[in-house]
Amino acid sequence: MLFLVLGKGKTGSLVAEIAHDRGHGVRALDIYENKGASAITGPTLAGVDIVIDFTGPEAAVENMRAVLALGCRIVVGTTGWYQHLDAMKAIANRRGGSLLYGTNFSIGVQKLFKMTAELAKLEGYKFSIAETHHTSKVDAPSGTALTLKEIIQAAHPEAEIEVNSHRVGDAKGEHVVTAQSDVDVLELRHDASSRRGFALGAVRAAEWLAAQKPGVWDFREISDQL
Repeated sequence: MLFLVLGKGKTGSLVAEIAHDRGHGVRALDIYENKGASAITGPTLAGVDIVIDFTGPEAAVENMRAVLALGCRIVVGTTGWYQHLDAMKAIANRRGGSLLYGTNFSIGVQKLFKMTAELAKLEGYKFSIAETHHTSKVDAPSGTALTLKEIIQAAHPEAEIEVNSHRVGDAKGEHVVTAQSDVDVLELRHDASSRRGFALGAVRAAEWLAAQKPGVWDFREISDQL
C-alpha cells in the first residue's frame, strides 16, 4: 500500500519508518509543505491508500476536511480537535470518506482503557488521573486522560474526577489511574518508554482501514481486530 504521512515530527517520522519496514510505500509532508492543507489535492492523493496524520489540532482539522472531502481514507493520531468530530463525521458520510481516530494508538493503552472500565466498577472509591507528556504537547489534559475520565464517568456520572497534567522534558507519555478509599489504594499505570508503540498502532490501524468500506471509527472500537 501507499501511505501519505502528514507530520514529520518524532511520532510522524516513526510512523513513516515503521510503514516502510512493513513493506508499504511512504510519502511524507511536514506542516510547512502542507500549510492550510494546501497540498491535499486530487493529484496528491492519486494512488494513496491511506493518509496518516500526526500534526497538531488545527492542522489536523484542515487535513481531515480536505482528505474526507475527496472521499479518501485518513487515520488521525493527533488529539485536541474532538470538538470538530461531528463535523468531520458529516463530511465523511456525505463524501464517502473514511476516518479512524483515537486518543492513543498504543495497544498497551487500549488494555489500560479496558482495565480502567473494570476498576471503575468499584463503589466507595475516589478516582483521579495523572498524566505526564513532553513540553511541546499542546493539549492538556491529554486525549488519553480525557478518555480515561470518560470511562470512569460512565460508571460514576456524578463523581468529580481530578485530572493532573504535567509537561516534562521529552516524556513519551505516562498515565496513572488511582482509586482511593478509606482502607486502600489501587493504581493502574501505563508508562511509554518509546513512541514506537503509538506509531506501530497507527500503521496497523491504517492497514485495517484500507480493507473497510467507508465509515468513521474510534480506535477503541476496533483495536481488538488488529
